[in-house]
Amino acid sequence: MGNGHFGAGSRKKIFNALIVIALLIMIGRLYQLQFVYQDEWGKKSRDNSVRTIAIEPVRGLIYDRRGRLIVDNRPSYTVTVTPNEFRYEIIPDLAMLLGLDEQVLRNRIDRARQWSRFAPSKINRDVDFEVIVHLEEFRDRYPGVGYVVEAKRHYNSRARMSHVLGYTNEVSERQLSRYPEIYHPGDIVGAAGIEATYENVLRGERGFEYVVVNARGQFVGQFAEGQRNIPAGEGSDLFLTIDAELQAQAEELLGDRRGSIVAIDPQTGGILALVSKPDYDLSNFSGVTSPEIWTALNADTSRPLFNRAVSSIYPPGSTYKMVLAAAALEEGIIHENWTVNCPGFFRLGRGVYRCHRPEGHGRVNVVEAIQKSCNVYFYQLILNVGFERWSRYGRLFGFGRRTGIGSIEETPGILPDTDYYDRVYGVGQWTRGNLISLAIGQGEVSVTPLQMAVYAMLLANKGKLHQPHLVSHTYDTHSRTIFELPYNTEEIVLSEKTWDLIRTGMNKTVDADGGTGRGAQIQGIASAGKTGTSQNPHGEGHAWYVGFAPYDNPHIAIAVIIENVGFGGRYAAPVAGRLIDQYLKSIVIRDAPQRTIPVTYDRTATGNDER
Repeated sequence: MGNGHFGAGSRKKIFNALIVIALLIMIGRLYQLQFVYQDEWGKKSRDNSVRTIAIEPVRGLIYDRRGRLIVDNRPSYTVTVTPNEFRYEIIPDLAMLLGLDEQVLRNRIDRARQWSRFAPSKINRDVDFEVIVHLEEFRDRYPGVGYVVEAKRHYNSRARMSHVLGYTNEVSERQLSRYPEIYHPGDIVGAAGIEATYENVLRGERGFEYVVVNARGQFVGQFAEGQRNIPAGEGSDLFLTIDAELQAQAEELLGDRRGSIVAIDPQTGGILALVSKPDYDLSNFSGVTSPEIWTALNADTSRPLFNRAVSSIYPPGSTYKMVLAAAALEEGIIHENWTVNCPGFFRLGRGVYRCHRPEGHGRVNVVEAIQKSCNVYFYQLILNVGFERWSRYGRLFGFGRRTGIGSIEETPGILPDTDYYDRVYGVGQWTRGNLISLAIGQGEVSVTPLQMAVYAMLLANKGKLHQPHLVSHTYDTHSRTIFELPYNTEEIVLSEKTWDLIRTGMNKTVDADGGTGRGAQIQGIASAGKTGTSQNPHGEGHAWYVGFAPYDNPHIAIAVIIENVGFGGRYAAPVAGRLIDQYLKSIVIRDAPQRTIPVTYDRTATGNDER
C-alpha cells in the first residue's frame, strides 16, 4: 500500500514539475520573441500587415520650339486586381461589367498572379466613370478589385505629328522580363517616335505608399511610419525643335498624297517639320486602342504607320547632281567655264540617253547645267569623274549612312560603289553604261527625305553639318532645371569656289529665267534649290525639291518628295516655296525660340518640268 501511495505522489510531483518546466519554456520563448528577436519578427509582422501601393509618375509634357504645349496628360480610370484576394467565381460578372471576354480577363488575372499575388495589377484601363461608380457601390461583390487614376496622353496641336511624337502602349512581356525593376504589368511605355526614343526621360520614377490592411486585405489606414512613403518623381518635359504651325501647314499641303517633307534649321540642325504621309490619328492611341483600329492600320496598303521621312528610300533624281559637280570641281576635272553641248541626247556605245528637254540646252557650263538640270552635261561628267570618286564624294556628303537623328527606324539608304556592283552584277560584268543612270540620281543610289534635308543644310552652310535632332532641351520639374542636349557639328571642306559655283546654280534654279525650280520663288527673298524627278517603274515619277533660304543667311533648309505625281518643278517646288515663305515671315514677326517655362500650367493627371 505504502509503495503504491508513494508512487502516486511521485507521479503528481513529476507532473507538476513538467507543468512548471513547460511554463518556464513558454515564458522564455515569449521573452525571446518579445525582446531578443524583436527587430526581426517585428519587421515580418509589419510586412504581413502593411501593403505596398505603387504610385504612378506623371509622364513628362511635350512642347514645340516656341513653348507651345502639344502633348499633356488627362485623367483616366484603370481597374486593378489583387490576385490573393480575388475570387475566380466573379469573373463572368466582372467581365460583363468591363466589356471583356471572360478568357481574356482570366488570362490577365493569371498573369498578374504570376507577377505578384499581393500587389494590385492593372487589368483594364481607360474605363468609363460609371464602371468605377458600380465597383464602389457594390464593393463587397468584387473582392480584390480596385481602381487607380492614371494619366493618358492628350494632344493639343492642330498638327498631327504622328510620326514625330509616336505613341504609348502597354509594356510588353519582353520589356517586363528585361527590366523587372522598372516596369510592372500594365505599365504604359513609349512605343514609337519621341515617346519611345525619350522613354527614360519622359516616364519619371514610380513612388510607393505603405498602408495597413486587415487579415482579409481590406484597407485599415495609413501606416504609422508614413515617412517610409516614397513620392513618385514626375517625368521631365521635352522641348522639341519642331515648329507646330509649320508642321501643321506642311501636313495640310501634302494632304492625302503620299510623300514626306523635312525642314531643318541650318544654323542648329534642329528639325522644324517632319511629315510623313499617310499618317494616323494619335488620339486613337491615347487610351485603349481597339483591335479593329490596329487591324485597319496594319492592313492599310498605304502603310500609315510607316515613317517615310526616315525609313523610306527613293532615287534622288536630279537633286543629286550637285554631288557630282562638287567631285568634278574639287578634283580639277572641270572649271567654271568648262562646257558641254547638249543636243537633247547623249550616245555611249550603242546606247542613247535622253535629256529631259528634247531639243536640248545647247552649250552649258556647270552653273547653267544645275540651273537647267541638263542631263547630257552630267552624263559626260560622270564618265570623266569615274565611279570611285563619285562614290567617295557621296559618302562625304553623308549618303549611304544614317544621319544620327537617333531614330531606331532610320534607314541608311544605298550608295553603290565598286564592291557593291561586283556583288550585284559580278566582277567584270558591269560597264560604264551603268554609271549613266547614277549621273542623274537614278539607278541603285537611294536616299531618305531626312538625308536630303541634311544635304540641303550642308549646301546652305557651305559644308557645315549640324547633327539633326528633334529635341533641343529637357526641363526637370523637380529641380526646375533646363538641360540643353549636346549635338555634334562636322564640316565638309571644299574650296570656296566650289561652294559658290554650286550655290549660284541653285540660286538661278529658283530665281532666274529658265530655272526649273521657279515654283519655289519667294517674293523679296533670294533662295536656292534644286528640283528632281525620281523615276518610278510602277507609274508616274516622284517629285523632289531640296533648297534653302534666305540665300545669304539661311534660316531654313528643306526637302520635299511627293510620290507618283510627276515633275519636281511642277509639284514639289511650290510646296517648298510656301513653307519657306511662312517660316521666314514667322521668325521676323516673332523672336527666336525662347527658353521660358510655363510655371502656371497644372501638370497633374487629374486636372517647270525636268528630270
